[in-house]
Order: sequence, then C-alpha cells, then structure tokens
Amino acid sequence: MAEYEVCILGLRLAIDMNIQELLVIGDSDLLVYQVLGEWATKNTKILPYLHCVQELIKRCVSHFVFHDTTLDKNFIDHIPIGIHKQLAYCAYVEEEIDGNSWFDDIK
Repeated sequence: MAEYEVCILGLRLAIDMNIQELLVIGDSDLLVYQVLGEWATKNTKILPYLHCVQELIKRCVSHFVFHDTTLDKNFIDHIPIGIHKQLAYCAYVEEEIDGNSWFDDIK
C-alpha cells in the first residue's frame, strides 16, 4: 500500500505541474505489473489504490511509460558523484546558557 501511496502522490504532482510526458520507473514488480495489467490482484485492500493509479494515469499525461528497473537501465543518465576530502558543513554548536542541550524541549 505504501508503494501505491507514493505512486499516487507522484502522479498527482505530475498533474499539478501539467506534465505531458511521464516515465515512471518502479522497483516494485508487484505494483508495476499490476498497473500494467499483466498481473491480477486478489487483495481487495489494494484494488482502490490500483484503480486510483489507473485513473490518474488517464488524466495526467498523453504519453505514459511505466517501467520496472529490471527491463532497461538506460532511461536516465548517470549522475556523477564526487567524494570530497573535507566536510561540507560545520558541526560546531555553542553551549546553551541554561545548561540544557538544544533538543531538550523538543517532543
């Protein structure tokens, strides 16, 4: 259900942004193949989620591809990630005047 929730939120965001072409790459074979109609769902709790995703797909885009990650990994360019030798932030925290730590009043 959590995977469907995330998919629904993403599709609603695409609708709000007026996205016309959308490529969704999922790592949940169950969700991907159920949405594509290749697998049936017997769980009645999942059916409303599945129907919601299918309706959002119809509303949001003219060209929609729903893909699992095992089919082809060439859809997205790789993002280069570098490793730096120094920290990108400063972890210095001043002592609190009252003697309590900064997180004492957070509940």
